Amino acid sequence: MTPSFTLRPYQQQAVDATLTHFRRSASSALLVLPTGAGKSLVIAELARLAKRKILVVTHVQELVEQNAAKFAALGRAPGIYSAGLKQRDTTPQVVFGSIQSVAANLGEFAAQYSLLIVDEAHRISDNSESQYQQLISHLKQLNPGLKVLGLTATPYRLGYGWIYRYDYRGFVRSESERIFEHCIYDLPLRSLIKQGYLTTPKLEKPAIAQYDFSALRPNRDGLYAEADLNALLSQCPRVTEAICRQVIALSEGRSGTMIFAATVKHAKEILGYLPGAESALVIAETEASARREIITRFKARKLKFLVNVSVLTTGFDAPHVDLIALLRPTQSVSLFQQMVGRGLRLSEGKSECLIYDYANNGIDLYDPEVGEPKPAPDTEPVQVFCPECGHANLFWGRTDAEGEVIEHFGRRCQGLLQSQEQCSFRYKFKRCASCGSENDIAARSCHACAADLIDPDELIKRALSLKDHKVIRCAGVSTKEEAGSLRLTYHDEDGQTLSEKFDLSNAKQRALFNALFGRRAGTAQAPTTFQTTDEVLSHHSPLPHPDFVISRKQGKFWRIAERLFDYQGPYRRAHEL
Repeated sequence: MTPSFTLRPYQQQAVDATLTHFRRSASSALLVLPTGAGKSLVIAELARLAKRKILVVTHVQELVEQNAAKFAALGRAPGIYSAGLKQRDTTPQVVFGSIQSVAANLGEFAAQYSLLIVDEAHRISDNSESQYQQLISHLKQLNPGLKVLGLTATPYRLGYGWIYRYDYRGFVRSESERIFEHCIYDLPLRSLIKQGYLTTPKLEKPAIAQYDFSALRPNRDGLYAEADLNALLSQCPRVTEAICRQVIALSEGRSGTMIFAATVKHAKEILGYLPGAESALVIAETEASARREIITRFKARKLKFLVNVSVLTTGFDAPHVDLIALLRPTQSVSLFQQMVGRGLRLSEGKSECLIYDYANNGIDLYDPEVGEPKPAPDTEPVQVFCPECGHANLFWGRTDAEGEVIEHFGRRCQGLLQSQEQCSFRYKFKRCASCGSENDIAARSCHACAADLIDPDELIKRALSLKDHKVIRCAGVSTKEEAGSLRLTYHDEDGQTLSEKFDLSNAKQRALFNALFGRRAGTAQAPTTFQTTDEVLSHHSPLPHPDFVISRKQGKFWRIAERLFDYQGPYRRAHEL
């Protein structure tokens, strides 16, 4: 049968990338496609091409139904396994199911599946007891060669970071294992808008009072306690009323408005300020039949305002929506993008979608901050080239007035070599005393020889407890030539100093100096092997200084025992509050 739809070029590229990857590898893979890109069509085409059994799972019945419908449009009969849809059929070659129903009845999935596809894959937890992980484990017991493919618009989880490890564009997202091994295709939201496949979002800053949720603390998923939200919102009735008045004014001449509320109590308050005959509320407790009726009326444009609390972020399509009002706080990039995504689908006569963030979430729709949290308010993304492989890394850092990087917080090069291994160059490292290998600063044992690594916290704690030891928080280091040697003086915040000399004409001392300082020269972007004192004194950038210097008294003098670089731990570093 001729397919009832034709794939867009990027959808075909995603299908081709999947086929290419799984022909040469069994490692898990991820496709990143923005909300509105048509992931269900990609899934349907992959299922059509499959020769063996496939299981497609997701977390809401609306998506199960939608994905199965697209496959059925190809003239194929899908199996559906979802308690909410009152179907439990596992006999067809391709089965679409809800993870809740499937995970609760793993015994009914006794066949060997060749491919597991997870829609909204960012919802997979790394917890081995989670429903998705139990399903993957079960299917791999039946077929060790099972291939796992995820699709998502938002490849990250708050508190976890990127959900994949290696990127097909040649860089590494994480040194540790991730839920998915490879991202094999990623279509930027900006590209999809530029190509005319999505509506342009117009993010506007409200010109009236906004909510201030800054005093509240979110949980690890970026969400806030309902009681805390209600307590804060109860103090802002005038703000809520003013926001609703502006939303009503903004909606003039627009087709459909979605309002995302913080809590059920908040949503009911909002509904009370909106035109009654044109507005409705959907919450988790809304009965299925009532929900369907409300959504049908909204899609038919018999309702203009649809208020919801955490239920219409995925699996809901109303292309005519052209105004999004966010009245709820979140630190979850995924949730923010899912909410905004409700207004980006194309619709006749629709040229843009207005986005008003009354919760001041401050998330960049196109380039959200993901991965390592921002280390300080004055840091910004900086480009740092690897001196070994040349990869252009993007780290948090600081620049001077000319834009030169003066400090960055990167730890290891993110470049992916042709061997598909991560570049081994480290900007910050802990050196093994046994074999000399460089390790991550948080490592407890050496990756090369397995020897225990020195714990800097224990070193500092022990030195502070001994009368014949001194510890200074090093704020800087000065250099000068003294009797043919190089004298280094370490300065702390309070004017205390410790010093030591290096005779660079001595091979052992020169090697030690370069291992400590030359290796870290130029914020580790330009490792330098110094041969003479003059070379050090004439170097274009200052020497890197350790965070702590520990010395031990010998007679009348203090001898340097340890220099601790790249410190991260409970002890305050110089100039930190």
